[in-house]
Amino acid sequence: MPEGDTVWNTARVLHRALAGARITSSDFRVPQLATTDLTGWTVRESASRGKHLLLRLDAPDNAPWTLHSHLRMDGAWRAYAPGERWTGRPAHLIRVVLRSPGAVAVGYHLHEMALVPTAEENQLVGHLGPDLLGADWDPAEAVRRLADDPEQIIGAALLDQRNLAGVGNLYKCEVLFLRGVSPWAPVGAVPDLPGLVALAQRLLAANRGRWTQSSTGSLHRGQTTYVYGRRAQPCRRCGTAIRKEELGERVTYWCPVCQPEQPGSPTTG
Repeated sequence: MPEGDTVWNTARVLHRALAGARITSSDFRVPQLATTDLTGWTVRESASRGKHLLLRLDAPDNAPWTLHSHLRMDGAWRAYAPGERWTGRPAHLIRVVLRSPGAVAVGYHLHEMALVPTAEENQLVGHLGPDLLGADWDPAEAVRRLADDPEQIIGAALLDQRNLAGVGNLYKCEVLFLRGVSPWAPVGAVPDLPGLVALAQRLLAANRGRWTQSSTGSLHRGQTTYVYGRRAQPCRRCGTAIRKEELGERVTYWCPVCQPEQPGSPTTG
């Protein structure tokens, strides 16, 4: 699943490929934008907000617009040189193609696509909490939002983008392990919310600019995480087998020894 740092990296790839360029043709393959033609529009910048990607454009009359997309679990943008073979995903997953003189941007399996005046971006991302990788990152506000619902379990609270924007399952699992907190602990029982939030921001920031996500400091295959993706493997601290719980699309990995269990966790009922 793309997390905040992945979307940040994707936005930078698109910015390098398209910023300042005039679009020579566009092809939207989603019903809500099927008749949209961006030919002659200029790409101002590409930016991210949590897990949302914002491609900001100037129309021929200089009016500012934003093309919004969300990667969710399976979306991706790729930038190719003109004439280069598109190898990102199967062709039937393509949702948009933007051509410029120097690059072709292809969006695969994108979600929540919308074209809105830039002044109305807030309607699409205004509900989000502080962006862990944003210039306006506000840890105190993130802590306040988390603490506002002390009965919610911390695993779910970290994934709620209204609290802080950018954390997905990988960082949720890794941060809670590193802080020794059960994923099923109520927010109100977490001893140091500011420390937990600060760690989440540091981990995402450390992985900015690279595609390999690591919370251990190692970039070697199989050594990048403490618990995520390591079901039944020994905990790197205590040797206990890592556990995994699946709840719909949400997956939690944790060490039952290093992260003391709470009432209601899968092993306590």
